[in-house]
Amino acid sequence: MDIKEKTHKQLTERIEKLEAIIAEKGVGSRQLQKAKRAQRDLNLALILGTATALVGLAAWKVLKSD
Repeated sequence: MDIKEKTHKQLTERIEKLEAIIAEKGVGSRQLQKAKRAQRDLNLALILGTATALVGLAAWKVLKSD
């Protein structure tokens, strides 16, 4: 790894750490955390809803074929 790549990697890591600190403690961090929780809850609801629909569809197909 040449010096340019190494420097780029180190700077990128430092910027990411700084962004994480700002996201955790900066202005609007509370709203960001709420948005992340809302997104997580929405994703879980979509996954569970889809799984329920697939199980229901499979059960309907099985019961209909009898």
